[in-house]
Formats: sequence, structure tokens, C-alpha cells
Amino acid sequence: MNGHSSDSAGWLMSGRVMHERLRPVHHRFVYPVFCIRCDLARLHELDGWWLGIDRLRPLSLRTRDYGACDGTDLLAWIRGQIADAGVALDGGAIWLQTFPRVFGYAFNPVSFWFCHDRDGNLRALLAEVRNTFGQRHSYLLKAGDNGPIDAHTHLHCVKKLHVSPFCGVEGHYAFHIHESEHRSSISIDYHDAQGLLIRTAISLGKRPLTRGHALRALMRQPLLTVGVIAHIHWQALRLWLKKVPFYGSQPPSPHSRPTTINEES
Repeated sequence: MNGHSSDSAGWLMSGRVMHERLRPVHHRFVYPVFCIRCDLARLHELDGWWLGIDRLRPLSLRTRDYGACDGTDLLAWIRGQIADAGVALDGGAIWLQTFPRVFGYAFNPVSFWFCHDRDGNLRALLAEVRNTFGQRHSYLLKAGDNGPIDAHTHLHCVKKLHVSPFCGVEGHYAFHIHESEHRSSISIDYHDAQGLLIRTAISLGKRPLTRGHALRALMRQPLLTVGVIAHIHWQALRLWLKKVPFYGSQPPSPHSRPTTINEES
């Protein structure tokens, strides 16, 4: 899997999210989204009047929302996590894909850190997950031999964070990633003790993160981040009306460090 060929410091990612529950009732929905993917070594290049880095703008990124969430430099933080996991990047690029804050507000169910080696190969993926109860947990995924990750690589991690009140904290996730020059696709299958329960697919097109592309996306979805929360609660109501078992909130798992699991199967 090759890294980005464009000289852009950021990408506008737009497309859709699909979520499908298989039991005890079938429940599926699809909704449009846009997010941004930024080269952490060049984050300062993106700071402007329409996209702010640690300052309020129509779109913005607050670095304290990610990683250690304490002001630690994001690039230094993620490189430390990758080194602790035994993956050698040799100075390769690391990109953060996330929903931006829209007029200061954001909620990110999951942000992805794409960690490449110096040849542009994807070597690790960190999925930083948050729930609506204010809890978070990170899953650091790598191939079993620490080699490059491609569309055929199976990435698995044990579920540690309570995400939905309609699912317990058990089982595991299976990730598949496909990257091309113009598109990105991440599929996440959640398996509980009975097998496959939920399929999620994030399918996005890539364009350089320019002012024009970003503002057009904002005009199409001015309530993007508010809409994420609204979608979550609307779908929860629909599941409740369908009488899907309700588990309620559960205590958070320790999350001071990412959980490194996953070996390639």
C-alpha cells in the first residue's frame, strides 16, 4: 500500500458511512460524511482563516483532542507508540484522519492514524475510538510480521471500550483497509460470542485539502458534527423500538496508552 503521491499537506475525504446490524433484528443505515486527513509533520501549513489549528475557524483541529490529550506534540506521541509496538517507520509520514471541528464543535466516533514507512508503505493503523459517554480507547493495529499492510492484510483487536448500549464489551473487531490514489475504504466487522454482529464500512474519495474543496463540503453539510450525534441517537431510538437488548453504559477500560493487539491471521 503506497503513501500519498500528491504534495498536499492534507486531503479532504468525502463519501459515506454504512452501518449494518445482523441480529437479533436486521438494521442498516447509510449517511454522507466528510473528514480531513493531515500530514502531521506539515500540520502548520494548513493553518489559515478557513481551517484553524488550535484556534476557532469555520473548520478547525484542536491537537488536545487527540493522542495524550494533554498538549503533547502529536507526531512525537504517535512515533513513541509505534516504536513501543516494535514497528520501524524510519521517518515515514504519519497522517491523521478525523472529523474537523465545525464552528468549534466536534464529536469523533473514530479517528485513524495512518503510519507509513519511508517507502510509503502503511505499517500501522491506530484507531482512536470515543463513545458518547466521554470515554475513549485506542487500538494499535499492525501486521503479524510487522510488515506492510495492504488490502489482503487481516487486522484484529479485542474489543475494550463500551461503544453502544446495545452491545456488550466482548468479542473482537476485524479491520480491512484499501487505499488507492483517489479513494480510501476501511471496513470494520464486529464479532461477539455468536459470530459476526455488525458490519461498518467507511468509503471516501480523496481530494487535496484546498479552501474551495473544504468550504464546498461545509456548505453541503454545515451541521456535520452535530449530525453525527443526531444520527447516533436516532439509530439508538430505532433499535430500542425494535426491542434490541439494552446493556446500558459500562465503566471505561484503562486508556492511558493504546492497546496493541491484532496480529495478522
